[in-house]
Amino acid sequence: MPHDPIDQARRLAHERFPDALAVILAGSTALGRATAGSDLDIAVLVADGRETYRETLRFEGRLVELFVHTRAGLRDLFAVDRAGRRAVMQSMYATGLVLVDVDGEAARARALAEEDLRSGPAALGPDAVEAKRYALTDALDDLCDATDGFERQAVAGFVVNAAADLLCDHHRAWKGSGKWLPRRLLEADPELGAVLLDAHARVGRTQDPAPLIETASAVLDLVGGPLREGYRRTWRGAAEPVTAGS
Repeated sequence: MPHDPIDQARRLAHERFPDALAVILAGSTALGRATAGSDLDIAVLVADGRETYRETLRFEGRLVELFVHTRAGLRDLFAVDRAGRRAVMQSMYATGLVLVDVDGEAARARALAEEDLRSGPAALGPDAVEAKRYALTDALDDLCDATDGFERQAVAGFVVNAAADLLCDHHRAWKGSGKWLPRRLLEADPELGAVLLDAHARVGRTQDPAPLIETASAVLDLVGGPLREGYRRTWRGAAEPVTAGS
């Protein structure tokens, strides 16, 4: 009989982190979406002076992703996620299942996470939006011209990611990658996001890029339109790539 994942998470927390200040079980298990193969995403708040780290391990046959941090480490992780416009750790604390809460530590961390989520990410600066408009415009030109099926599919993947990025920024909404791309996109714009995702899927099913080109162009129109001639970006050193897709 398979182990209950929540019970497994409790046992892991008790065995490996008996002095934890807070332990949060997040991800699909906390949201009731777990399958037999789902891993456990566990955030662990430890006392100051300890390490902040991420570790992957296997516990009782189940894969576990551990996110271990001090109070200062958690503030740093929140700041990194705000800068990246992803709010991954904030979502873990805001929606996860509290397994350990010493003296209200989990509740305080959750309050900070919820405040970040309510505020939303900072808007991209004009230069960043311009660079992303140029990159998406260029990719759409490539998609229009693509005759090789593999290349068409690869460019379509870039287009849906770039359009989703711009659409989320347009709505001041958190973005995502991987399985979180459609989730975040649909949160940001349920109508246009769904059309964009369906148009991308149709490229694979029918090899017809026209709906994706049309929908991504509509996203571009929301943020200033296509950008080709007239685009100029100054290189400011090795720390800042000059490529349009950066």
